[in-house]
Formats: sequence, C-alpha cells, structure tokens
Amino acid sequence: MAGEATTIARPYAEAVFARADESDSLASWSDALTLLAQVVEEPAMKAVISNPKFDQARLSELLIEIGGEQLAPEARNLVRLLVQNGRLRVMPEIAGLFEALKAEKQRILNVHVRSAFALDDTQEKQIADALKAKLGRDVTITSEEDATLLGGVHIRAGDMVIDGSVSGQLQQLANELGI
Repeated sequence: MAGEATTIARPYAEAVFARADESDSLASWSDALTLLAQVVEEPAMKAVISNPKFDQARLSELLIEIGGEQLAPEARNLVRLLVQNGRLRVMPEIAGLFEALKAEKQRILNVHVRSAFALDDTQEKQIADALKAKLGRDVTITSEEDATLLGGVHIRAGDMVIDGSVSGQLQQLANELGI
C-alpha cells in the first residue's frame, strides 16, 4: 500500500512543490502540508475521511476550518481537490515527498544516526561536519539511542548507509565466516 500511496501522492507533491518554489513560499507550504498530514493521521479524522456517508463539501470545510489561518487560499484549494478526488488519505505521503523535494532544492541532507549511547551536541556536530565535507551538502541530524548496536553508530543519509556499529561488524564477520 505504501508504494501505491507514494505513486498517487507524487504528482500532487511535485505540483505543489513547483508552485511553492515559483511563488517563493516553500516554508509556508511546508507548514501547511505538515499540519494537514497530522490532521489526516488523527484516528477520529481517519474515521470521518473513510466514512462514505460524510459529505465531501463538509469534509473539505472541516479541514479548512481546522487549518485556519495556516492554510493559504492555494492550500485550501489543494484540500478541496484531494477530497474531491478521494485522495485525502495520501496527504502524509504528499507532505513527505514535498519535504524531500524541498531538502533537495535547498541542498540539505536529512541524516538519521542510531548509536549505542546518546550523542551529545558536539558528537552530532562532528558527524554533520564530516558528512558535509564528504557529500558537499548541509546536513540535518536526527539521532536515537539503540542499545542493540552494542557500540558505535549506524548512519543513514538518503540511500547511503554507514554501519560503524559493533553489531554490524559482528554481522559482517559472521557473514564472511559463513556462520
């Protein structure tokens, strides 16, 4: 289902990104799409969205009312279009794809770091600086603690994975030994 949702969401995300880039409103669109994705993911709203008896016009207006001033007229039109086409459920994918396009445009790479122990700000900065030097892009790091790594770090930057964890090295050794 995720692949199908991404396929459905991609044209919407690309169109919204093109419009946001053209009108120099990437930040406001980012905020609006994030808000709409969060609203659509709420369990109570999911029930309303999936209810075929709920009027489409009322659903559109409900979402627009919830969004309030954070939704510019064009974002309100997007809500109406998605509701009309029965595509509101892919809003989280639209928001995610939009953020990826925005990061690419701004030459920012979102990096996820898992480490056996919590990283302090200095360590995160060292990793970010090293990746920036290697990849030539600004780096934004999110990190999480994962004791199963035993030691070291596991870094995911887009399609690139750097596994410097003890558990990763043990797994590699086991593979080489045929265990």
